[in-house]
Amino acid sequence: MRTVILIGAVVIMLVLGKIYVFPKSESDKSGGANGGKSGEKPASASAIPVNVYVVGMETVDNQIFASGTVLPNEEVNLMSEISGRLIKLNIQEGAYIAKGQLIAKINDRELKAQLQKVNYNQELARKIELRQQKLLKVEAINLEEYDVTANNIRVLDAEKEVIESQLEKTEIRAPFSGRIGLKNISEGAYLAPGTSIATIVQSNPIKIDFTVPEKYASDIRVGGPLTFNLDGDVFNYSAKVIALDPKVDESLRTLRIRATAANSAGKFVPGMFVKVKANLAANHKAVMIPTEAIVPVLKGKKVFVVRNGKAEEAMVTTGLRTDKRIQVLDGLQPGDSLITSGIMALKPNSTVKVK
Repeated sequence: MRTVILIGAVVIMLVLGKIYVFPKSESDKSGGANGGKSGEKPASASAIPVNVYVVGMETVDNQIFASGTVLPNEEVNLMSEISGRLIKLNIQEGAYIAKGQLIAKINDRELKAQLQKVNYNQELARKIELRQQKLLKVEAINLEEYDVTANNIRVLDAEKEVIESQLEKTEIRAPFSGRIGLKNISEGAYLAPGTSIATIVQSNPIKIDFTVPEKYASDIRVGGPLTFNLDGDVFNYSAKVIALDPKVDESLRTLRIRATAANSAGKFVPGMFVKVKANLAANHKAVMIPTEAIVPVLKGKKVFVVRNGKAEEAMVTTGLRTDKRIQVLDGLQPGDSLITSGIMALKPNSTVKVK
């Protein structure tokens, strides 16, 4: 009896559900499929929402970025010109030295003795020459004897000049003001010609060498300004172009450029890496678009623009590039509505809806 009553209750519940629940659910589904409005077109639900950028002409800074190296204004490796024992080494490594300051002294006793000998011979030769002048006036000697004596004086003068030149080479002095490097030899050592003693570096001002592609060779001018910064330093420093290499590197197709900058605080050390930003020419007007709108393809680059509610492809030719924008040389016109979002989901003639 209970079983019959249970089965009857289930049947009644199914009938009531069919009448009051299932028709309503189906009508809701039907209404949802139609967007809740009988007059709305189904196509609007498939339109892809996108952001657009209206293309226009902008002022462009014509600049190029390059990697550079800091060089000293002057640098020389001090070497000995003659042989001898080093009797004095006036070096405090890393210290500042002035132009003309004595760096090293080589033993010169032998040369000084030779010079004294020449001085004695010169003195004697001049006395003989004075006596022969008097004898020549009274014709007590012939002119040939006097010429020999006069020639001996000239020879002695030349010998003295040679010895004095050798004596000058025993003193090694700073050719310019700067900082002395680490010494390569110690006092008391025997020097041979070409022996390195130390290096002098002048780092105020500094020089900066960098290279640019050959197509920009005609756009950079001597005297033009540029900025640079150190690796990890966001502050920009000023420099000025002082020279351009007269030829292009054949293997790399680049042009070497040299600039100079003040370094009174000693912040820039020769050998440092710097990032250079150089002005190529005067600012000009150009079509600039966001870089995210560019789509690389096999044949080049393309973008999508909105025309009549649909996405259309446009192949473009690009030029200069900044960190956020890129120049378009061909393929777009001012006033075009450029799509900047949802690009990966777009296909030609896709229906789009501007947000």
